[in-house]
Amino acid sequence: MNSAEISKNIFELSVTLEDGLFEEIWEIPNGVSIHSYIVKGEKTAIIDGVAGWDGMPETLLELLGDLHIKPENIDYLIINHMEPDHSGWIENFRKITTDFKVVCTKKAAVLLEAFYGHNENMEIVKNGDTLDLGDDCILSFHEAPFIHWPETMMTFEEKSGTLFPCDMYGGFGLFSSVYDDKMTKEEHLLFETECLRYYSNVMTTFSSQAKKAIEKTEALPVKMIAPAHGPIWRSNPQKIIDMYKRYTEYGKGNGEKNELTILWGSMYGMTEKMVNHIIPLLEEHDIIVHNHRLPVTGLGQVLTSVISSSAVIVASPTYENNMFPPVAMALEELGRKKINNRLVMSFGSFGWAEGMKRELDSIIDRYKMKWTVLSGHKFKGSPRDGDKDIIEKQVLDLINEMKK
Repeated sequence: MNSAEISKNIFELSVTLEDGLFEEIWEIPNGVSIHSYIVKGEKTAIIDGVAGWDGMPETLLELLGDLHIKPENIDYLIINHMEPDHSGWIENFRKITTDFKVVCTKKAAVLLEAFYGHNENMEIVKNGDTLDLGDDCILSFHEAPFIHWPETMMTFEEKSGTLFPCDMYGGFGLFSSVYDDKMTKEEHLLFETECLRYYSNVMTTFSSQAKKAIEKTEALPVKMIAPAHGPIWRSNPQKIIDMYKRYTEYGKGNGEKNELTILWGSMYGMTEKMVNHIIPLLEEHDIIVHNHRLPVTGLGQVLTSVISSSAVIVASPTYENNMFPPVAMALEELGRKKINNRLVMSFGSFGWAEGMKRELDSIIDRYKMKWTVLSGHKFKGSPRDGDKDIIEKQVLDLINEMKK
């Protein structure tokens, strides 16, 4: 665990995770940081927590000592979001001191009781409420439901103009500095990818609510954004706001016109032949191709690619009268994440019966994905020249639709 003063009387505590799975689902090949913040006025508040403080109260005691903060002088624990990577620390904190008040939304209080049996010394806040810590340090609270749980809020420190949005404006990745202005150009480029991965994996289901949170952010005089994951935006907070604006548009269906994702599986190489045949054709027309063989590619990367794409090609053999199961699973997850309004075409090999297209249509309909289904083609066994001609024409039609 590390600590640093990010502004006068505002301190950051953080841990890093370099392996495992985020939420026990999403791969994090470049790791992720988890931040908590301490704000000092005449009274002291901790905002959110860090993954159980490494599971050791002693670690927190040592860090608080470095910051010249006594645990018994901490007056408030502010919980923006109840997910246990931000709230689980309360159990260990109660081993150090019990003389504090929890500040959270009404819905968070219900979860706090359910998760940890904590129901004492609570201050329930709603949108626009404030907490005066003294010494001109005033916190205001701004409800942001379903970012990405229903109890979520953002906290704003008015004196410094610092917004603490918890998971909102977060991103995956570990970098040489926690500050945006000290990251290298290469690290900013990597963060663009890691932030989109984070948004598509964690936030995209609630893109309409994320857009509302952005509107609340821009109504505040924000000078710094200090999220729970990823860089602290003290030099250019508008950059992360603009990135999230673009992602919410992706979530609604406005992917990049020149990006396409191929989701494919192939048991014995016959469907694969056709995938390999069309990729050069797509690239000749300046299409950025995200090429994902399933189940080799994880669902986290599938989401990251599809959310920025305006079109999807589904290539799957028929398997037991249905779609190849890993391809169907990926499409099901896209439906669950509400990644809607894409163009889609399909093709694939079959042996004695063809059922891939039927299941594709069923998934799109069941999740109300509003995908525009263009032409599809099935071929028996290995693709012949006639099959290639048909699919080439269908790919060109898809490209024309993408560019409209």
